[in-house]
Amino acid sequence: MAPRSQTGSGRLSRGLLLLWGLLGTGLCHTGTEAEGFRQDNRTNPPTATFNWTAQLVEETYTNITQKCWELFVDLMRNVTASELCEWKVISRPYSLLQACLEDWADHLRYGYPNALAEQYIFQSHHRYFHNCTLEHPLYFDPPEDVLLAMIIAPICLIPFLVTLVIWRSKDGKAQP
Repeated sequence: MAPRSQTGSGRLSRGLLLLWGLLGTGLCHTGTEAEGFRQDNRTNPPTATFNWTAQLVEETYTNITQKCWELFVDLMRNVTASELCEWKVISRPYSLLQACLEDWADHLRYGYPNALAEQYIFQSHHRYFHNCTLEHPLYFDPPEDVLLAMIIAPICLIPFLVTLVIWRSKDGKAQP
């Protein structure tokens, strides 16, 4: 297994370190054995296998999402307050956060969207983007009574126009 390493925010968590070590040795597939541990069953103990439990997957995903969040916060430090609502500026950090959360959930088969990922997305909006407003007003559907009138008026007008055309064509005179 790899030696422990330091990060800027302290030691890597136990689950993240375990995941990193397993990814490096190829033990990530449930029910498979690592080539380095393969031994003869007659003379040696059974081979080492690794079985992901739901608790370990959740703990690993929790630790990884914390690292995703820390990366996002670090990227957002470079964004000034006046640029917080400009999509061209924040799209990269925001997309990286979303991709990190989604990719690791897919990799661990944890399911996405999930409550933890949603919590980080909501936290990002609450912390950084809560003062962003749209410069252009949003257009909403009209009230139901106006909408109903706009739908019924043409429907009622069609039979009237058909009746008018038939009535005008019955006089028998050819139109020049």
